[in-house]
Amino acid sequence: MAGRPEQFKKHWDAIVVGSGASGGVAAMTLAEGGATVLVIEAGPDLSSTQAIGSAPANMLRRIAGISSGRHRRQAQHPGYWKANPRLYIDEQQHPYDHPPDRPFLWTRGWQVGGRSLTWGGITLRLSDQDFAGVEVEGEWASWPIRSSDLNAHYSFLERFLAIHGSRDGLVQLPDGEGTGPLPLTEAESQFAAAVRERLGFSLIHSRGFAPHNPAQDGPWPRSSSRGSTLPRALATGRVSLLSDQMVDRLTMSADAARATGVITVDQTSGSRHCFEADRIVICASTIQSLALLLRSREDQQPGGLIDPSGRLGTRLMDHVSTSQFFSLAVAPDQPQPALSGAGSFFVPFGRVLDSPDFQGGYGLWGGISRFDPPSWLKRDPSSSTGFLIGHGEVLPRAENRVCLSSRVDRWGLAVPHIACGWGENELAMVRHMRRTMHECIDAAAGRALPIKDLFHLPLIEPFLEGAIALAAGAAPPGYYIHELGGAPMGSSELSSVLDPYNRLWRAPNVLVVDGACWPTSAWQSPTLTMMAVSRRACRIALSSPAE
Repeated sequence: MAGRPEQFKKHWDAIVVGSGASGGVAAMTLAEGGATVLVIEAGPDLSSTQAIGSAPANMLRRIAGISSGRHRRQAQHPGYWKANPRLYIDEQQHPYDHPPDRPFLWTRGWQVGGRSLTWGGITLRLSDQDFAGVEVEGEWASWPIRSSDLNAHYSFLERFLAIHGSRDGLVQLPDGEGTGPLPLTEAESQFAAAVRERLGFSLIHSRGFAPHNPAQDGPWPRSSSRGSTLPRALATGRVSLLSDQMVDRLTMSADAARATGVITVDQTSGSRHCFEADRIVICASTIQSLALLLRSREDQQPGGLIDPSGRLGTRLMDHVSTSQFFSLAVAPDQPQPALSGAGSFFVPFGRVLDSPDFQGGYGLWGGISRFDPPSWLKRDPSSSTGFLIGHGEVLPRAENRVCLSSRVDRWGLAVPHIACGWGENELAMVRHMRRTMHECIDAAAGRALPIKDLFHLPLIEPFLEGAIALAAGAAPPGYYIHELGGAPMGSSELSSVLDPYNRLWRAPNVLVVDGACWPTSAWQSPTLTMMAVSRRACRIALSSPAE
């Protein structure tokens, strides 16, 4: 059920903070294990019609959002131009800070379902190569878990969510248990054959969700928590949903050894409310979760949260990315299939690159003949248009961090200050990405071109000037919306914020299960792993008494 704060009881078996991909899994797992659960969401509870919108109305909202300054940063991401702008936060009401010379593009979705409503829907497992970690500043950063700890959870989610994908037998990208792959377009098949034969690269069907089919899936996309995990959680009768309530901080016991509940701030009135629970599960999205934990720390309130490692908020990561559009001399498919998580392809290099120039791995995501405009808008109507986007691993460096700003929001909460930039490792990786992308395009006899040389776009060209997605170099941190780290899992309280079961070392009834818990970034799209980590942590919590 949903309602106002005063309508809810005050004590629960568990409170789940956030209703996106990780929060939906947490609520479902706990409720099916017998717990009573309160899901607290900072944004409103939109209907499917309000959330999806319509093409004409959405375009008007984009123009209003950009011209008013409410969406100037978030409009830099291509997803903004596909989804309803209502699913992107008002930047004026919800500010954040970053150093002037280190921009960070923080994309947020405050509504029930969170950013799962704008998720691209790619689902890739991590390999043991990725869990093994990287060396950073003389220290080995690794995960305290391996593939065997998550395999059963990956498999459950892939089956439940009806993930599409093939079994490719790659050491750097473990196979999943989804249904078969979606077909490649004719142009993608031609491109794949050339890349495989001339360069020897593995090119595979992408793994993830098919395009939303309302007749089959219902009004909500199955890739969103609203179309999958949240309905299943609510169906237990043990879950209540409280929207428009941002969690300010944790409340702690007198000895600070456990959390007793949370303080929320009503986003419509600014009033405060307290809710108590035996366990708190934090999955508000990486930076929002870090801000919540930082506001709960002992230096912010007497008897607050203790972090023995001193690392809370440090070692923030986001996947480094760069993109390239191109044309291929093959007629577009008619009709063109939609671009989606499964309707696309990957060149998944991962750690097998073993480059002397950088640590970590990367993959190239692409699609061809899936988004061509009408022929009269194309400069070469007989060709198909494609793109390649590289996204790669980022080192967890101490200097990249989230702290609390001296600035506050409209309700008096300290807002995040995000200081994050690319190091030489990431810049060397981007140079390698760009060379590899051009090798692939050349192998397929394509032409790498800027988008203005591919399409006539008179109405939106003003919006494309200076667009980050169209730049030749690395987009700034935050752009790829894969922010990770800041409260990593580990094997020692001196070098990690969480134990191997996602519990705060000094307050083990608090679990952090979203991207904040990642010790390293790996290179794969992270959402499936976040969901698997959430399910594992909650199932373990159910089998042990609350601390």
